[in-house]
Amino acid sequence: MSDYYELLGVSRQASAEEIKKAYRKKARQLHPDVAGPGHEEEFKEVQVAYSVLSDEEKRQTYDLGGEDALRGGGGFPPGFSGDFSDLGGIFQTFFGGGGSRGPASRARRGQDGLVAVQVSLADVAFGATKTVPIDTYVTCTTCGGSCCAPGTEPVTCSQCNGQGSVQRVQRSFLGSVMTSSPCPTCQGFGTVIVTPCKDCDGEGRKHVRKDIEVNVPAGVSTGTRIRMSGRGEAGVAGGPAGDLYVVVEEQPHPTLERQGDDLRTELRVPMTAAALGASFPVETLDGERSVSVRPGTQSGDDIRLDGLGVGRLRRSGRGNLYVTVVVETPTKLSERQEELLKELAALRGEDGFAPVEEEGFFDRLKGSKTKGKNRRKR
Repeated sequence: MSDYYELLGVSRQASAEEIKKAYRKKARQLHPDVAGPGHEEEFKEVQVAYSVLSDEEKRQTYDLGGEDALRGGGGFPPGFSGDFSDLGGIFQTFFGGGGSRGPASRARRGQDGLVAVQVSLADVAFGATKTVPIDTYVTCTTCGGSCCAPGTEPVTCSQCNGQGSVQRVQRSFLGSVMTSSPCPTCQGFGTVIVTPCKDCDGEGRKHVRKDIEVNVPAGVSTGTRIRMSGRGEAGVAGGPAGDLYVVVEEQPHPTLERQGDDLRTELRVPMTAAALGASFPVETLDGERSVSVRPGTQSGDDIRLDGLGVGRLRRSGRGNLYVTVVVETPTKLSERQEELLKELAALRGEDGFAPVEEEGFFDRLKGSKTKGKNRRKR
């Protein structure tokens, strides 16, 4: 019973790459063109060993039970034909070359495009259609993407007879090896364009600058990408177009601040209006609305206006508008106004405080010098 690891000269812990290298070395040594006659059986054994150890499932089975675990009624493992007549194909796989796959297609998919669109807060609140200029490729209208001048068509390559590849037989120490490579005349396409289209230089597409219409859905925000399938660059030689991605750039609003689907704004009211209550106009994306400030409203209180926010992305409805009240305290009072406020304070029992005396220029200057001395002492 042969030990497959010993046949290849590797350990049982050898990696797949080590097994492959060992097999190549053995195969070169035992090939009939190198070793001469009398080594056919040994060469077959090396082939069998490699067919098992290079297959992960078969290798596990072999490690558990040896050759007996692999036998399927014959001397070779299941799936191994034992046919060594096509040695050229085996060595072609490991030492270069490749089979012919037929002519390649000239058509290639166009590249994806990326463009930015600037939108206003109203655009993202309600959705909008924007016109965006782009630089891109479009299918040539003269040749329709065929790359050929009108009235002409590609002709079959005379060197490869339309196969797209040429095969050569090369002699080596391993024997005759068949190699295949793209045809140098047609570059692997199998046909030659004798008269290319002059308008697109035989590419089947032209570079243009054009405007496109972009549907901006409600609820998008800065950084959102809108995919427009098939609106990217046209492909070469009539190939499919790529996709166009439109990146949203939301512009700030002068009075409204967006927070997700909601909006916020400020309403500045006099102290008397906050105390007594009043109605004020507020600008919204839906036009001017009247807001009622209830008596006793404090600075920082929010007033909610339902459904006046931003449209929700991929959902129905809109967010809300929150109006934050900012109560403005008067800074300059006339003598009469001061008297009335003092009277109000007395009536409310809020007059038990020491009045604040305003500092003059020299008092402020003296205070700044004192602070400076204190800092130096520390």
